[in-house]
Amino acid sequence: MTLKVRFAPSPTGHLHVGNARMALVNFLYARSAGGTFLLRVDDTDQERSKPEYEQGIKDALTWLGLNWDEEEHQSARMARYEEVFEDLKAKGFVYDCYDTPEELEYMRKRLRSRGKAPIYDRSALDLSDADKEKLKAEGREAHWRFKLPEDDIEWTDLVQGDKKFLAANLADPVIRRADGTFLYMMPSAIDDIDMNVTHVLRGEDHVSNTAVQIAMFKVLNDNKFPEFAHLPLLSGTEGEKLSKRIGSLSLADLQEDGLEAMAINSLLAHLGTSENIEATNDLDELIKSFDIASFGRGTPKFDSKELDRLNSKLIHEMDWATASARLDIKDADEAFWEAVRPNLSRLNDAKDWAATVYGKVTPIIEDADFAAQALAVLPEGDWDQDTWKIWTTAVKEATGCKGKQLFMPLRQALTGMDHGPELKVLLPLIGREKAVARLKGEAA
Repeated sequence: MTLKVRFAPSPTGHLHVGNARMALVNFLYARSAGGTFLLRVDDTDQERSKPEYEQGIKDALTWLGLNWDEEEHQSARMARYEEVFEDLKAKGFVYDCYDTPEELEYMRKRLRSRGKAPIYDRSALDLSDADKEKLKAEGREAHWRFKLPEDDIEWTDLVQGDKKFLAANLADPVIRRADGTFLYMMPSAIDDIDMNVTHVLRGEDHVSNTAVQIAMFKVLNDNKFPEFAHLPLLSGTEGEKLSKRIGSLSLADLQEDGLEAMAINSLLAHLGTSENIEATNDLDELIKSFDIASFGRGTPKFDSKELDRLNSKLIHEMDWATASARLDIKDADEAFWEAVRPNLSRLNDAKDWAATVYGKVTPIIEDADFAAQALAVLPEGDWDQDTWKIWTTAVKEATGCKGKQLFMPLRQALTGMDHGPELKVLLPLIGREKAVARLKGEAA
């Protein structure tokens, strides 16, 4: 059977780096094995699911280059879930419960006080038809649980190794609410079976869910279930939960901030692995080097500074043909790009330097006499990268200034800033006419 993975986001919010990492890992695994990458939109929560969130997730995946082969929506499969549910009910694998949230909480507290696992005691199985009718008459509506087997549940995880859950520590999961809507567990298992998913790669926060779903797979799919890999969740640099910082780490925000998609891919593909984190602009390179066995069990830390480093490296290696197609800066040419590229951390920062070179700049003149002396020895004729050295040597002789006292006033006068690209490459681009005006203190 062809390897098949799925990325199954719920369209209830923006895609953030944690989920983007799982999407990327699934994509790379599928592509490296010649398999299929399925996008399954888990939109059973009709109240919280929004079309704009789904579109945002798709836009983010497309921006990252994670093109999917197939697409499914759980909201279109309700009849299938109903069919399976009725079959399970007829075979005695699900049962109706009438406990209130307050009664369930009391039950859990009582079990904890006795040092026992706070799992459901299956008291609903003892209800007679008369008992159920009485509860219904009180206004109670049934929710439904899947009856787990008495056997312990085991599997070999591709990242976590051998896993075992004791049956005594697992509660029969609620699979259907009193209002008739289905919870995550059962539809997900049904979809994985119907859609021929062979491998499920997801966060380690789903490990206990996997134990329950394996029990469902065994009932629904003749004891067959996919292979599983549970990756440790990302944390912040101090080990804090990344969820506390999600607002600043959505893919839409990172894109708006000017980060390169491949900088994000380069980082997320290697976080938690034994591989060195290096910037690459080639998604195929990440595909060829992908190895699920390289992921460890330690908590990987997401560092925005590392992301900035990778982003800068990609910008510094970007050629003019690529940059020009994206920048759309009037009058800019390859010489301009070569001049400013080493100074950029974001591609759009080049527009600021275009304004310095081609637009008007309000110069900073703190010493008018120094500026006048510099202007007096400003070279004539055509300028090239040697002009800066010739000029500064002459200014040094005229003023007696050197080092920062020499270079900073010239930079501030010519660019209106105290930092930026090397002036030996910037000066010829600015040109003599603008340089003269700026040294006179004029906006030019």
